[in-house]
Amino acid sequence: MQESSSNNRPINLKTLAKHLNLSPSTVSFVLNNTPGRSIPEATRARVRAAAQKFNYQPSMIARSLQGKRMKTIGIMLPELGEGYHSQVLSGAGDLLMRKDYFYFTVHHRHRKELIAAHPGLLRARGVDGILAIDTQLDEPPMLPTVTIAGHKPLPGVSNVLLDEARAAHLALAHLVELGHRRIAFMHGQPFSSDANSRWSATRAVAHELGIEIHKELMIHLSKDSNSPEISYPGIRKLIQSGSPFTAALCFNDISAMGTIRALHEAGLRVPQDVSVLGFDDIQSAAYQIPSLTTIRQPLRDMGEDAAQMLLRKLAGEPIPELLRVEPELIVRESTAPARKIVKKRSSTASS
Repeated sequence: MQESSSNNRPINLKTLAKHLNLSPSTVSFVLNNTPGRSIPEATRARVRAAAQKFNYQPSMIARSLQGKRMKTIGIMLPELGEGYHSQVLSGAGDLLMRKDYFYFTVHHRHRKELIAAHPGLLRARGVDGILAIDTQLDEPPMLPTVTIAGHKPLPGVSNVLLDEARAAHLALAHLVELGHRRIAFMHGQPFSSDANSRWSATRAVAHELGIEIHKELMIHLSKDSNSPEISYPGIRKLIQSGSPFTAALCFNDISAMGTIRALHEAGLRVPQDVSVLGFDDIQSAAYQIPSLTTIRQPLRDMGEDAAQMLLRKLAGEPIPELLRVEPELIVRESTAPARKIVKKRSSTASS
């Protein structure tokens, strides 16, 4: 038999079996590690050696038609940029790679029509299951699914979720201990899976600690971007309004970077004049000037845990509906004791 490299034609299962003088089913059992088959180890070694020699690749289409697992996962996420999504994806991807799984990534920019369509498209391409990162699913997909930051409970869908209440308490308690009371708060973009739950947790903890949330110090993020520009205009507007504040609690690290830039341009120092606290602890947070104090989400671990849960689900093993992840306060250079606010005195005409 000629090697496949000599004629550039891939070898198929029947040809490989004929070369080995074995039945196609025996070859298939060996290459797929089918349990419960008593095949001598010498035969198994011969099959594997021939498959490697002729670069045999099993037909995924044939496997799908036979109802076999494709060892392929579909990963849905809003975007493929740096930061939160890339770190979660990296953790999931590394685990899948170690388990010899292939994966597709599809991004949707939070567009509802794409979020609705992508599960069916992935299923048509033979994926075994779906990981959904920061994706607001309205109904459970027809495939085994695990979500990361999926705050809407769905039947049969397991979720990896940060303990937002604990995160809010860590953040606000840190600022309170430093003497901050006039705090600028940020509400995340309405399309973000974390926005509403994080804000609800923040409000509850602020009430618990006796911190007043001033309407004039609220910033509502709206831009669909993974750039510091998401917070920059809001902070500039807040500075120009003249409303005094000594700290900014940001929605994420990216918005914290935009905040620091706007403060710097206004001649305000971080943290001497205004403390800035981020959220996520993305890789670049420690290398900003000043380095960011932030709430750490174990992003890579969250991705790895979610991928492991999905593979266990595919194997028919029981998995929890909810895996709650603990945050951590990382104190760096961007927070410091609050400065004293000097209230402006109104001018009056002297007699």
